[in-house]
Amino acid sequence: MPYDGKILARARAELERIKDANRSEQRDRQLRVYTLIPEIEHIDAELRRQMAELVRLTISKRTDLQEQISALRDSNLALQRRKAKLLSSAGLPEDYLGEIYSCPLCSDTGIAKDGGVCVCLDRLYNAELTKELGTLMRRGDESFERFDLSLYPSEYDPSIGAKPRDIMAVTFGTCRRFAENFSPASQNLLLQGGTGLGKTFLSACIARSVASRGFSVCYDSAAAALENYERAKFSRDIAESESASMRVRRMQDCDLMILDDLGTEMPTPMSQSALYTLLNSRLVSGKKTIISTNLTNDELARRYTPQTASRILGEFLALPFCGRDIRRMKK
Repeated sequence: MPYDGKILARARAELERIKDANRSEQRDRQLRVYTLIPEIEHIDAELRRQMAELVRLTISKRTDLQEQISALRDSNLALQRRKAKLLSSAGLPEDYLGEIYSCPLCSDTGIAKDGGVCVCLDRLYNAELTKELGTLMRRGDESFERFDLSLYPSEYDPSIGAKPRDIMAVTFGTCRRFAENFSPASQNLLLQGGTGLGKTFLSACIARSVASRGFSVCYDSAAAALENYERAKFSRDIAESESASMRVRRMQDCDLMILDDLGTEMPTPMSQSALYTLLNSRLVSGKKTIISTNLTNDELARRYTPQTASRILGEFLALPFCGRDIRRMKK
């Protein structure tokens, strides 16, 4: 995935904040240990002196220094053993005063062994990207633990041939497993049902869970998402056009795209073309998409072009939402 320079800079700034926090913790540990075990402070001072002496001897280029260097090495190892024993006696790990890294792969440099971006910086980048793309994730209380199955009727509904609560239990479990196990091998999801049945809430739960695992998530209404295609193509404002074009690229490239309320956008030739382009580009590249809609399969087939409807109905796992309008119930 290509990186946006501005977003990558924010990710690097966050990595620096993490490094500063680790350095601060390391200093606090050192202060606590020096207060508890003063001998360790003297050992550390001697270790630093020996290291400086070793560097001096090494760069002197004299040929008769092997004995001195060996003596320094032996003394250094003895001091390190003594230090480890003192820490262990105090109930602390032997590496308690070592440097603290949040990422053992790159030691918090953000640079992988092959010279590319480390996975830790990539996760931070995706988190920053999600902040920009997740325009609907602003309530902050969307979590699977807050989803209440008791709000769905437990009585048999002959119109659907089942109990709504039973159906929603399956839908809820599928959404939760999708979020917890999200990967490039995951299925695309179609959340389908009437107004006020929890589609948007569960979409946000998925978005938050997937984003928390380091994936980039775009979560927007279908109307707002597709409008970017029109602005990118037709806006006379250069800045607005460039901003929309960048957002379109991010929607097409993010790990998970969530289109909320498909069917509420204006049914124009431009929106039809934009929807097909977005879905097709993501399917071709193997990127995962979730669509929530109030439309039935027949309504989807009538509203959209055969190519678009075919992709939605053929490439997405449909999850039914049924029951009573929860918003009205709560009011």
